[in-house]
Amino acid sequence: MAKTITINVSDIDEKILYHHLQKDVDGNEGIKDWVEKATVGRINHSWKEFRKEWIEILMNDDSFTDAIPKAKEDFVNLVTARDDYKDRTARDAEAEG
Repeated sequence: MAKTITINVSDIDEKILYHHLQKDVDGNEGIKDWVEKATVGRINHSWKEFRKEWIEILMNDDSFTDAIPKAKEDFVNLVTARDDYKDRTARDAEAEG
């Protein structure tokens, strides 16, 4: 399930952003480019944290005897299919509850 996100930037906020951002050498939209790079950066950071957390959990789980997948997609699918996996919403609800 891929996500497409649309962001509306007001004229005033656009002026503020273009005080620091510019179109790149290929003429690409500066705000769009910045948002895309920020999103990719956040995804990469989240992946590194996710992988670090779950490698430790899997290595300390005596019932887990399979090899830890090297491929990102395989690793994420393995972890998110586990009974003990909770996404952020579930962890927050558990903490509040």
